[in-house]
Amino acid sequence: MRSEFRLSATDGGARTGTVTTPRGTFTTPCFMPVGTRGAVRHLSSVDLADLGVEVVLANTYHLMLRPGAEVVRRHGGLGAFAAWDGLTLTDSGGYQIFSLQPKVDDEGAVFRSTYDGSTHRLTPEGAATVQADLGADIQMALDVCPALPAPDRALRQAVDRTADWAARGRRAFLGHEDAAGRQCQFGIVQGGLDEALRAESAERTVEVAFDGYAVGGLSVGETRNEMLDPLSAAVAGLPADQPRYFMGLGDPAGLVEVVARGIDMFDCVLPTRHARHGTVLTTAGRLNLRNARFADDDLPLDPEFPASPAAAWSRAYLRHLLLTDEPTGRRLLTLHNLAWLLDFVGRLRDRGPAMSFLPILLMFALLYFVMIRPQQKRAREHRELVASVSAGDEVVTSAGIFGVVSEVEGDVVWLEVAKDLELKVVKGTVERRFTEPGPVEEFEDPIED
Repeated sequence: MRSEFRLSATDGGARTGTVTTPRGTFTTPCFMPVGTRGAVRHLSSVDLADLGVEVVLANTYHLMLRPGAEVVRRHGGLGAFAAWDGLTLTDSGGYQIFSLQPKVDDEGAVFRSTYDGSTHRLTPEGAATVQADLGADIQMALDVCPALPAPDRALRQAVDRTADWAARGRRAFLGHEDAAGRQCQFGIVQGGLDEALRAESAERTVEVAFDGYAVGGLSVGETRNEMLDPLSAAVAGLPADQPRYFMGLGDPAGLVEVVARGIDMFDCVLPTRHARHGTVLTTAGRLNLRNARFADDDLPLDPEFPASPAAAWSRAYLRHLLLTDEPTGRRLLTLHNLAWLLDFVGRLRDRGPAMSFLPILLMFALLYFVMIRPQQKRAREHRELVASVSAGDEVVTSAGIFGVVSEVEGDVVWLEVAKDLELKVVKGTVERRFTEPGPVEEFEDPIED
């Protein structure tokens, strides 16, 4: 079913509205929490409803492997399986698969499961069929997501393959016995940081006539300034009467910038992952609750956000729960971070007919100094880490794969993840080297909940 975007208000490139799907509607701008395996970690579907969540994202890669798409289908689809009455979106699984350095040809990708090492093949047709079985309200076409930076040849091949796979995935979706009557299918624009390729990819994707459109392959390590012009080039080629989805973005400052450029939807693990590591989103910026200065702090997490589900407890108490590894602490911080970000997006959405983005832009100026500059520093440190990875390092990748580096081959590394089991992964996906001094943190899948 064609997903319709009904405009409510505009302010420059920014817009608010309502998106219609076969099973219901949601308002935009819309932040979608990530429930990788069918649940947002530490939360239930009741919690999500209480928070006012409208759409939840789940990951095809993980669900097709555990418990299997056919199991989810037999239980009535993802929403019924999770007892979630809201709307759902499944990604194609492509991002996780390409982080594993699969064998890729024009037909599809062959990859090994991170659960048991078994081999699987995913094609554009297969991705559409698997997601039809999962039964989300919105499914994504399989695309090719190159790591950045990438050589021109790799970007060109990714754009060409993405366009070919888009057409094949669309035919499979429309040819399915009932998917088109109960789901929407979105196409994905690729092109790296090349504005001309982004414009071309948008044009070719729109020619396929999807129900909605997404921009993929950005916010994957490049600086914010590098991201914005390619994003604008992509959005310029997308229909105004259909939803636009930026994949994998969730920091408040970034949301302001992409909304100002016409984006309607976004997802990210940022608020939930931060919560599990003790990082709190507040009006004054991020707080690392593990810091000793909060040991006797009687203030709530964010005095400027009294609606927080964690407002009844002090920073000192919540810090105590974190340091003693009490699961209640992570649950309460997860509730707070999601509520805070949903409220932030709600304020973007509810500025009234004229939208009046000035207050939000002023907040963005503050967020630049407390969020964006630290993020740029972390990006630089990550580049330095990737350049120094060598055999013998114990590492974890952005896809949540732990292992010991056995060999480095240019832009890829071989990881020994279990006895007699090695995986070939993109070198740039290495997130942490545990042989470095300092505390070891928990890391998960890049679209882990």
